[in-house]
Amino acid sequence: MLVRQAWPRYHYAMTAVRKLPPRPMTVAEFLAWDPGDGQSDRWILRDGVPEMMSPAGQQHGTIQARVAQLLMNHLERRGSPCRVVSAPGVIPKQRSAINMLSPDLGITCEPAGGSHELRKPVALLEILSPSNHAETRANVRAFTTIPSLIEIVVLHSSRIAAEMLRRLPDDTWPKQPELLGPDDALRLDSIGYEAPLRDAYRNAGLD
Repeated sequence: MLVRQAWPRYHYAMTAVRKLPPRPMTVAEFLAWDPGDGQSDRWILRDGVPEMMSPAGQQHGTIQARVAQLLMNHLERRGSPCRVVSAPGVIPKQRSAINMLSPDLGITCEPAGGSHELRKPVALLEILSPSNHAETRANVRAFTTIPSLIEIVVLHSSRIAAEMLRRLPDDTWPKQPELLGPDDALRLDSIGYEAPLRDAYRNAGLD
């Protein structure tokens, strides 16, 4: 998702009905907080400060929907208990009390529940747009602290390309991602998925 607007610490959001606390907001406070704009699902919490996510661009949204479709179809064919969740709330282990981020897609094999948090994700996918490079890179760094996570995929929205990070056998992460191009396969070991990367870009206008 594109993150464009962050309300300064210690200030009111222009339409907010509840004042931000005079300190970093906790996840519990964030979940109880009413931004006053009727769009509480469009906000994330980064280092104790709420940030509003702007609507996805056409290519971004098309890729997100297409990848979700491909992954859900794959899981259904396998009879897998795992599921795909769009824009889930995830809490990194690092600074967990004041961070709740939202990747474009998440995969977990845990049963669905009433919590806002996607528990024990095994794979997270972000879509990189020209305006959200810094936020996406910061998210990826935070995601690597989630103990259950096996894979992180960053899909580019301006060209057929992806970056793959996969947890190593010694439980660390590679310093550099594996770079995928139009003729490569997108592989998710966590759910046994493999298909041409091009499949994710159908109808995105990038062929």
